[in-house]
Amino acid sequence: MPLFDLPLAELHEYRPSLRRPDDFDAFWTDTLAEARAAAWSARTTRVDTGLRLVETWDLEFSGYGGHPIRAWVHVPGGASGPLPTVVQFHGYSGGRGLPWQDHTYAEAGHVQIVMDARGQGWTTLNDTSDPAAEAGQTTIPGVMTRGIRDPHDYYYRRVFTDAAMLVDAARTLPWVDPARVAVAGISQGGGIAIAAAALSEGLAGALVDVPFLCHFERALEITDGMPYAEILTYLSKYRDRADEVARTLSYVDGANLAARADAPVLFSTGLRDITCPPSTVFAAYNAWGGDDRDIVVYPYNAHEGGGEHHVPLRLAFLERVFGA
Repeated sequence: MPLFDLPLAELHEYRPSLRRPDDFDAFWTDTLAEARAAAWSARTTRVDTGLRLVETWDLEFSGYGGHPIRAWVHVPGGASGPLPTVVQFHGYSGGRGLPWQDHTYAEAGHVQIVMDARGQGWTTLNDTSDPAAEAGQTTIPGVMTRGIRDPHDYYYRRVFTDAAMLVDAARTLPWVDPARVAVAGISQGGGIAIAAAALSEGLAGALVDVPFLCHFERALEITDGMPYAEILTYLSKYRDRADEVARTLSYVDGANLAARADAPVLFSTGLRDITCPPSTVFAAYNAWGGDDRDIVVYPYNAHEGGGEHHVPLRLAFLERVFGA
């Protein structure tokens, strides 16, 4: 894939004018207040994985609307806590997977909590349904257009609320140091991590890699790659709904949410990424509300970004922000 987006020097200065509703902050304040009013105490069950160096618990916690959401809690074997903790979100179409998968942060000595995104799981195992999915709505396959005609009904309102509620729940667990909690994710997970950082207070840090769900208007102009193509397909059929779709998306746009986040953050992007174009990533990065921010650019890579080569940078970042 050739370079197709703005030159790197322009990306570093890219601060587009964004559609931001006047009630944006009130929308999220009210959404979280409703979820917290309906919340119940998190429940954990030990899982026998056959592993000895990492111990795993099945976590069920209260998400949007008091709905039960699942996550794995991976704890370094024999640790009693409190430990620094990484709350991790997965990519589009996936799930938390199996309990013996993906323990990198736990192997580095941290508690690692891996959340299911409700109602996904068509490529990786997911154990969480979406009880609020509206029957009879017109949607395109996938979840991008689920409830898209109204921000109060939109799918990512629920997922982003789940993410913030998981941060709350994590801080109640016996292994977790509530003052040392970071969020992390790749692609969709990166977009959810932005939201979690924006909607949670006192986070130690955020790891945001090749994030999805940022600067929708730009993404829909320059890429027809999935999953953004779900929205394009929807609008190609429902031509009169463009304004209401744009309004809904503005409430969950990572570039708008990033302005609310002030935790230290490490972003990454690939300059050849047609799934999450670099200008959409930089729109969120440049809007970040805190001064402690950095971005790693991979000029020759697409949506894989830094891949396995980026892992040591993530771990070094966590060591710094956790003070470990």
